[in-house]
Amino acid sequence: MNQKVLGVASKFKKHAVVDVRTGDVVRVSQRIKEGSKERVQVFEGLVIRVKNKGGIANSILVRKVASGVGVEKGFMLNAPSVEKVEVVRRQKVRRNYLTYMRERAGKGTRLKSATKFDAEAVNTLPEKPVEKAEQAAAEDKTEEADNSGESNE
Repeated sequence: MNQKVLGVASKFKKHAVVDVRTGDVVRVSQRIKEGSKERVQVFEGLVIRVKNKGGIANSILVRKVASGVGVEKGFMLNAPSVEKVEVVRRQKVRRNYLTYMRERAGKGTRLKSATKFDAEAVNTLPEKPVEKAEQAAAEDKTEEADNSGESNE
């Protein structure tokens, strides 16, 4: 059963997603439909939470201050509307969920920058690897074929 779920999930999962961590400043490009028109909207801010890292429901919560008002927006990284995620800056944090950033303003929102951060290395996506779920699905089919042959005898 678990192999079947992984097989279905692998169809919808993007083959390469940028390694995003809590504390990163990211630029997310998202396709927006307005009537018959479609455009790309960029949302840049601090990642205050990462959920389900590596899974099909991988999501991030990004916070920015626009016109003096804090705005938070959640993005499902495997969603087809999310075109691109770029890591602009990586900062050092020791927590998974940065709720304390909501109360801070001005210079208090500064975080220590991570040492040896290479934006190009983080933002380059690897080639599409052969998925384990695809291999498992192929093995599942061969097992089913073998089992059906045995029951006919």
